[in-house]
Amino acid sequence: MKKSDQPEETRMRVIVLADRIGRELLPLTDRTCVALLPVAAKPLVDYTLEMLAAAGSGEATMAVGPFGEQLRAHLGDGRNFGLSLDFWPSPGEVEIALLLSQLPKSPDKSTLIVRGDMLRSPILDKFLKAAGSSEAPVLHGWCDGKPAGVWLLRASADDTRGMGWQDVMSGTAVPEAAKLLLKEGTACLLESLRTFHEANLDAAAGRIQGLAIPGRQFQPGLTVGRNSSVSTANLAGGTALIGSQCRIHPSAQLQGQTVISDGVIVDRGARLSNAVVLPHSYVGELVTVENGIVRGSDLLRVDTGAQLKIVDAFLLADLDQVSIKHDFSGLLNQLGGFLLLAASAPLWFLAALAAVVTHPTRPLRFRQMRGNRLVRDGTGTLVRADFTAAEWAIGIPLLAKLPWLLNVAKGDLRLVGAEAITPEQAASRTAEWEKMADRAPAGLIGPTQLDLPASAPAEERLMSDAVFAAQAGPGKTFRVILRGMRALFSSRAWHPGD
Repeated sequence: MKKSDQPEETRMRVIVLADRIGRELLPLTDRTCVALLPVAAKPLVDYTLEMLAAAGSGEATMAVGPFGEQLRAHLGDGRNFGLSLDFWPSPGEVEIALLLSQLPKSPDKSTLIVRGDMLRSPILDKFLKAAGSSEAPVLHGWCDGKPAGVWLLRASADDTRGMGWQDVMSGTAVPEAAKLLLKEGTACLLESLRTFHEANLDAAAGRIQGLAIPGRQFQPGLTVGRNSSVSTANLAGGTALIGSQCRIHPSAQLQGQTVISDGVIVDRGARLSNAVVLPHSYVGELVTVENGIVRGSDLLRVDTGAQLKIVDAFLLADLDQVSIKHDFSGLLNQLGGFLLLAASAPLWFLAALAAVVTHPTRPLRFRQMRGNRLVRDGTGTLVRADFTAAEWAIGIPLLAKLPWLLNVAKGDLRLVGAEAITPEQAASRTAEWEKMADRAPAGLIGPTQLDLPASAPAEERLMSDAVFAAQAGPGKTFRVILRGMRALFSSRAWHPGD
């Protein structure tokens, strides 16, 4: 074969296969594709595109399946990777020969095919260099005795055996002369939940060389992403990688090898050992996860094969599925406010008298708060309306907050909810985990108001509200109401220092 003097990588088209359906990875693939599953807190396909960009590939065609729109939204036009991407729809796990027949013909170019749903060391440079010394029309990259998910078809070559996902899974035989053995590379097929779990731990621990793992080293063995709250006491031996926008309670323990993806909350006393936690999951108080994968409310044990759906949101919860809950809502909530107003009438006289004696010129204080009623802003978007909250100017918490019952009766507040905040505090919440707290309605009482002292750090109060949002439900609301009634007779309700 006569070769051009031009480097081969500049004369080829690139196809990235991201249409794998991934039935073997269910339930992880019931609402996304394999290429978007996180490995070491980063979508799998990102590693492939970073490898292509590092090897000098400027353009690529993405073959995408049923979750193609998710991939388009994540990748855009590819400029964030230094690439120019276009997308080709596939029914999923399409035959490579059929895919090539549907794409525009390029008889003068070689075709590089890369699986975007496998994890590998960045081996493309070595593969292309080795290909330059081979005359074979079709070349297969192999690492550790298995396909590396990288193939090169020169010019009009059309032998696509061994390139489809089913071929990779079944071990379809390919000519030995066509194999390029890449001795220093590592390839992970991710053909089961166990291998997905292992790939996460291996990537985070640095056992797959050359991967660009997100985050910075917080301490030896602990890598942490941006805007995550972690304590040095969390790591109880081994290694851990924590993604961005996570909140790990200082009393939680990370043992063995642990990988936590973006937007995860791990509550107090939880223990994770050889665990992989997928994005936007909540791990509850005192929960132990060993040798497993957590995806929202799903617990997948890779040692026993057990797959459990946890229905108790106090244990595991999917933060992405949480919405603002109004279990004690509407007219019933406002009726409760009116009843409490009537029942508290004698206390109003005492509160007013104490406030006039303490601050005769200004017995009432007013401040703007963000409530629950929805209005449209200038762009037509529904946002929470502000309201004016009044408080008696006295130091007795129970009496000072009596005017807030008016706001409950008007529908600005719920009886039970997250702690009400000011518009300025709301505007400062930009991280995803912070916005989780906004999915619970603002309330007069709630776990944060009942459990934490006024002097508690703002971040601790915010985390408490985010956990409440994940656990909200009729049972939780009823229990909070009972606790609120008991709190009326506690010293803390009457003495601000308690």
